[in-house]
Amino acid sequence: MTQAHEIPGFAAVEKYMLNNLAANLSPKLSYHNIQHTNNVMDAAMQIAASENISEEERKILRIAVAFHDSGFLYSYDLHEEKGCELVKEILPKYGFSPQLIKLVCQLIMATQTPQKPKTILECIICDADLDYLGREGAEAMADKLFDELKQYSILSTKDEWIKRQIQFLSAHHYFTTFSIKNRESKKQKYFSMLIHKTGGSIS
Repeated sequence: MTQAHEIPGFAAVEKYMLNNLAANLSPKLSYHNIQHTNNVMDAAMQIAASENISEEERKILRIAVAFHDSGFLYSYDLHEEKGCELVKEILPKYGFSPQLIKLVCQLIMATQTPQKPKTILECIICDADLDYLGREGAEAMADKLFDELKQYSILSTKDEWIKRQIQFLSAHHYFTTFSIKNRESKKQKYFSMLIHKTGGSIS
């Protein structure tokens, strides 16, 4: 298997995709924009450092994060699958082996909800993707996602959105030691605030 340190194109392909996202994502994507990808990248690297991930694994993780929402360039539905198509189209041009391409796609697909990661790298990208839920400003970020869902006619009212969030958070949990320690508490406070908005009902 080709090792990550043998791939000269890591930095180039990451830069290419981030620039592509910044230039071409629809302005209707008020949540799944370049800021989100950059935030996930920062979170992934923070978690990776805490979890003692090797430098080669971090490189692979960075590529997966850069591409994890790239499918939104073409489709709102099934964007993870479209992102994997882009990975298979683009990464060979930068010297990535079939094995590395498969690994990157597995990491992207792991971010699908409900999340069911099987490896430490999958756990990291999953927790990084939803890192905001356990940070200050979770409600403001969630409002951006609600605005996006309205733009795509997926939801129409704030009540629908709050109920959907409560259902999601009822089932969600973080996977990495870092996120459990540093994000779960604030996530639970946000969850409690949402329930309070419904008058204490989660039905």
